[in-house]
Amino acid sequence: MNRSPHIAVNTGGGDAPGLNAVIRAVVLSAARRGWLVTGIRNGYEGLLGMRDGLVSLDADKVRGITHLGGTVLGANNRGNPFSLQGPNGKCEDASARLVDAFKKQNFDALVAIGGDGSLRIAGELHQRYGLPIVGVPKTIDNDVAGTEFSFGFDSAVAAATEALDRLHPTAESHQRVMVVELMGRNAGWIALHAGLAGTADVVLLPEIPFEMRSVCNKIRARDGSGRPFSIVVVAEGAMPRGGIQVFRSNGQDSRRLGGIAQRVALEIERCTGKESRELVLGHLQRGGPPTAWDRLLSLRFGAAAVRAVERKAFGTLIGMHCGKMRAVPLPVAEASRCVPLDSDLIETARDLGICLGDD
Repeated sequence: MNRSPHIAVNTGGGDAPGLNAVIRAVVLSAARRGWLVTGIRNGYEGLLGMRDGLVSLDADKVRGITHLGGTVLGANNRGNPFSLQGPNGKCEDASARLVDAFKKQNFDALVAIGGDGSLRIAGELHQRYGLPIVGVPKTIDNDVAGTEFSFGFDSAVAAATEALDRLHPTAESHQRVMVVELMGRNAGWIALHAGLAGTADVVLLPEIPFEMRSVCNKIRARDGSGRPFSIVVVAEGAMPRGGIQVFRSNGQDSRRLGGIAQRVALEIERCTGKESRELVLGHLQRGGPPTAWDRLLSLRFGAAAVRAVERKAFGTLIGMHCGKMRAVPLPVAEASRCVPLDSDLIETARDLGICLGDD
């Protein structure tokens, strides 16, 4: 090759703490090899000539961004090129057009940073068109198959734990039950980690359908032992045994999880007579600066992605396994990683007397 290798990088899906650190690591690792880097704005839309397009990235452009939340490239969780909504409201398959644009830019590889949805898109682009892609797992939900941790997760747990710490004095002072709804979709990683760290009394997970009887018995038992207040953590994807998940509508997306905390709080108040309040932490878990752990993890992911590009290990995802980075095949189908029911975390919660709604 007579010219310097030229790689692209994008950030798909929702934002998460650590995205900017990955971008910085990709740019600096590439620059060390004499490579060029271009950022694709707003997922894949920039490559299709939409919105702000493309931006050249160098050491100056990524200086001082490691600690910043969000993404300097913009995020887009509705930009699936295989089903892209056009100006007429209809969806079209723009994947071939995207690949043509990629080739016209003379890109040699794409580092695609995203969650399970974005990574499945990357996997399909590689499988169908042979696009040279290396994926990096991003999601606060920690549910990407192929890695033990995704960046953004630790920051989300830290934010949720701080919220629980702040709710304890209010709950105790007013002898209330506080029900806190946390993100995570169909995986209970955030709820379980934050519930343990924040000394919750009840933790309800998508992996374990719950019985309200069990939850209310726990609250009554605390009352009887002289602890007339409780903290209940509920993952947004949790559901009662024999029931279904709770969704809310915002006029556009009728399948967005949310509202389970309100239902649980109302049922607790009805069954126990105790005053209950619900809190949906929502996007506060995704904002703000990444923790030190997430910064380090993000930098390692970004550097490992460039090393994979150097090896031409395309069609792979950089995953963390036993503390080490390794490349595994990109997912091309639904493969979310949920909390194993026999995990040490579940056992620890039970040993500490935390009610998981199933006993």
